[in-house]
Formats: sequence, C-alpha cells, structure tokens
Amino acid sequence: MHIRYGYEITLTCQQPTALVCLLSVHEDRAADIRAPESFFTAPDVPSTTYRDLFGNRCRRLVAPAGDLMIWGDATIEDDGQLDPVLPNAREMAVPELPDDCLVYLLGSRYCETDRLSQIAWDMFGTVAPGWGRVQAVCDFVHNHIRFDYQQARSTRSAFEAFHERVGVCRDFAHLAVALCRCLNIPARYVNGHLGDIGVPVVDPMDFSAWIEVFLDGQWHTFDPRNNVPRIGRILIARGRDAADIPLINSFGPHLLKSFRVWTYEVPGPV
Repeated sequence: MHIRYGYEITLTCQQPTALVCLLSVHEDRAADIRAPESFFTAPDVPSTTYRDLFGNRCRRLVAPAGDLMIWGDATIEDDGQLDPVLPNAREMAVPELPDDCLVYLLGSRYCETDRLSQIAWDMFGTVAPGWGRVQAVCDFVHNHIRFDYQQARSTRSAFEAFHERVGVCRDFAHLAVALCRCLNIPARYVNGHLGDIGVPVVDPMDFSAWIEVFLDGQWHTFDPRNNVPRIGRILIARGRDAADIPLINSFGPHLLKSFRVWTYEVPGPV
C-alpha cells in the first residue's frame, strides 16, 4: 500500500519570526519513503534541519513579516496492516526497564502524574497488569472525553481534560499517557498523519495524536481517541507530551491563516 501525505499551512506574522517546525516523517519510517518529501515556502525562505533530543526531525526557518505558506508532500509505503494487538504483552517492573524509558514515567507539562496518581490507582489498581490494563485506560479515556473541535484549547492538561471531559485527540492522548505513567507504565505522546483508510466515517483531515506504551520490552501503539486498530499511521514525532513536539514552535506571535492536511491511498508502482 502507498499513501500520499502532506500539508499546506499559512501563517501571518507581524514581524520576522523564528520558527521550528516538526512536520516531516520520523526517521523510523525513512526507509519506507517512496516519493521523497517536497518542501517549499512562499515566499521562499532558507531553512535547515536538525534532530532534537527525542530523535525527531526539526526544520528551522525565519518567517518574514506578512504571510508565509509552508508546504510539504511525500509518498510512503505501508504494510496495510491494522495496528498490532498483543493481549499477552506484560508490564515490566521499574527496575527491569531500560534507562531511556524512565523519562516516560515522569510528570511533564501536560501530564500531571502528581495530580492523577491516586485517581489512576483507585480506578485501575485492581486491573490485571499488562496489555489489558493499558487497554482499560484507553477504554476509559475514550468514553470519558467528548471529542469536540470547537472546544480545543492548547493549554488544556491531562488533569483538566479529566475534569472537563471534552477535548481533541491531544487531550485523549495526554490523559491516557498520564494515567499509564501513574501506574508505572512508560508512555509517550505521538503525533503524525492518520487518514481514513479502512474506516467508514470520514472526519476532516488533520494531524493526529496517539500514544505509545512500553510493554514486554518494546513500544506499542494505542489510540484512546479512536480506540480501534487503524491502518496507515505515519509517524512524525514522539515526546513526553505536546510541549515537546508542537507542529510549529513560534518564537513570537503569529496567526494561523489557513491549514490543510491530506492523507490518502495512491496506486503503487506496477
């Protein structure tokens, strides 16, 4: 299966403004790229790329005063399989965890483990450890939060989402990540492209957020927003929460003038 994906974003800045953009596919999927990313801006401005502390590809540029359109497009090969489900995957005790997992047990900007710890243990402490407990967390979050684009708020935390019971995919992900960490299960926040392949209901195209959880020695995908295995996830970035991997980090004020995302299956080579 081949999937074309991309974006067109226009920002308006009052003055020249430094940007760091996390919009390119993650290195973990680089070998699957079949049509390399075409990237340009209008007006044309120079840019450079680097890897951040989490291994994500970041692009630096300076937006001029006025409008700046940022455009990217690529095609990736995907196995066309649903997200794996491994019900026998076990939790690992903290002393068994690799060193690089430990940061994903700690509280972070949007995932307040200190405020949610007792809630997590009261709700899930008696659930058998392992895949089933993580799925129970995702089931709860999926049913607890009402999805509503009109109620999106960039500052909403996991604790606030728990009490407000409304949000968008990032809020579902933050709450599930925080609850898993409270239960001593490493969890990290992920964003990327997720089209409507294999699903009957078509939502407006957008970037998506989901989570990865460390069980049985490896990271596994869970999606508390959709809460069903999906086809064709295209990873962009991973971090502790959305503060680590904003799609666009602006070092000055800007307005989002337009936003378009596409993700769809295309014919492969004959």
